[in-house]
This record gives sequence, C-alpha cells and structure tokens, in this order.
Amino acid sequence: MTFTEHAVTFPCAGEQLLGIVAAPERPQKTGVLIVVGGPQYRVGSHRQFLLISRALAEAGYPTMRFDFRGMGDSTGELRDFEGVNEDVGAAIDAFQAHCPQLQRIVLWGLCDAATASLLYWGLTRDARVGGQVLLNPWVRSEATLARMHIRHYYGQRLLQAEFWHKLLRGKLGIRRALQGLATSWLRARKPSSDASADATLPFQKRMMRALEGFPGPTLLILSSDDYTAKEFLEACQADAQATRALACTQLTRVDVSGADHTFSSRDLRQAVEAATLAWLKQLAAP
Repeated sequence: MTFTEHAVTFPCAGEQLLGIVAAPERPQKTGVLIVVGGPQYRVGSHRQFLLISRALAEAGYPTMRFDFRGMGDSTGELRDFEGVNEDVGAAIDAFQAHCPQLQRIVLWGLCDAATASLLYWGLTRDARVGGQVLLNPWVRSEATLARMHIRHYYGQRLLQAEFWHKLLRGKLGIRRALQGLATSWLRARKPSSDASADATLPFQKRMMRALEGFPGPTLLILSSDDYTAKEFLEACQADAQATRALACTQLTRVDVSGADHTFSSRDLRQAVEAATLAWLKQLAAP
C-alpha cells in the first residue's frame, strides 16, 4: 500500500518537538507511536525505527516517530526515560491530530523506551493507549544485574574447559574470580525497595505494576542473545506482579533466536516486523 511521510512539529512544556508521520493511503484505525530509546533520535540504530515505521505504514497502519526534548531536531534539555511522560503525551496528541481516524494507539519501544511506555501508562492511565509492543525492556539494578551475571555468565564459565585450563595453569586469578562471584552473590541478595507510595517506588516496581495492570494486549519481544532481555526475565521471576503479567492471556511473548539487543541484521529486523504485524492484525480484527 502506498503511504506518505511528512514532518510535524508540536509543543511540549514550552518546547517544540519534531516527529515524522507515515500515513497510509487506506489507513487502519490502529496507529503505532514509536517511542525512541535514548540517547538517540527518531531514525534509530541501524535505521530500525525508520524502517519499521515504513513497513507498518505499507501494511496500512499509520505510524509516528519523534524526537524527545533535547534530542534530534527537538528543542529543550536532554532527559532520561523517567522524565519523558510529557513528551509521550504530547506526541499522542499530535499523532491523533494528524490522523483523526485513529481509535487506538499502540506504543512501540525498545529497551528504555519500552520502560518509558510502561511508566507513561502507569502514571496517566491514558485510555487512548490500546496496546503496547515492548522489546527488551530495561530494568537495570544492582540486584538484577548480579543475578543475571551469576546465572548466565558465571554459570557458563564454569562449564567451559578453557576456564578450568586457565585455572589449573595459574593463568586465572582465583582470588579475583572468587571476589567477583562473591560480589555478584551479595548484590543479588540485596532486597529491593518496598515503599508503598508510587512517587517513592523505584522505576522497576512502577513498570512491573503497569505491566500487570495494563488492560489491553501487550506484545513482548525478547532477544535470545541479549543480557538486557535476560535481566528483564530475572527481574520478572523476582516480582509477583510481573510473573502474573507474563502468564496473562493478554500478553503475547515472542523470542527471537540469535538476536542481539538492537536486532541489528536485516533478518532480525524483519523478524521483529513480522511479529509486530501479525500481532497488530489480531489486535485490529473485529
């Protein structure tokens, strides 16, 4: 299907943001807002956001990708993923203004953009958001990183013949290796904050609460060869809300074999496009 692309500018907290809307000739009523992980601008690593935006538009789904304040062609000061709620809300307003036929908006984000999408919905409960596509969500903390290292790094090292050869030949510092393992073990056992007020909860707790509470369909895409994805699963195993969310029938999980964090090859990018399109087709069905 043919589509057109055009630049739009829109206000956000006194600044001007820039986005690119891809409008199909015969648009669906479901649109996809691509939330950019940072720090980077709307094209994305390996042109991923540009390419998936066009692939979705060719299939009939309006898309919009945009720059947060302080990035790309948007004005303002740079901020991290916990400080972009106003940007996401302003982008949704602009997207609907330029594609008035939209009845449902899907937030699509990779890494800390996936986390930002969850934090946005958790804070605003925006009814316009009817679905989410989350790729390798960011949950970094000392405890989750340590658990991931113990399971996936130290566990694999102990099974490698090279490790034992170096150890027996004295080429591997035993003390250093044991100190690293002990440090990771202590960090893995560190309790997380259990504050009751939302404002004082760490972002990991807030995003897991949003993951469980989101009433619409969610597509979770995980890379098999990515430590961020592995750390996310480690965090989910330690969080009751996330465990329930992953078992919910509203969540569809797709594991992409051999994929790195950014799905950097053509085949991996196309696997993400195919998974997103198949899920969107089910979402848009009557």
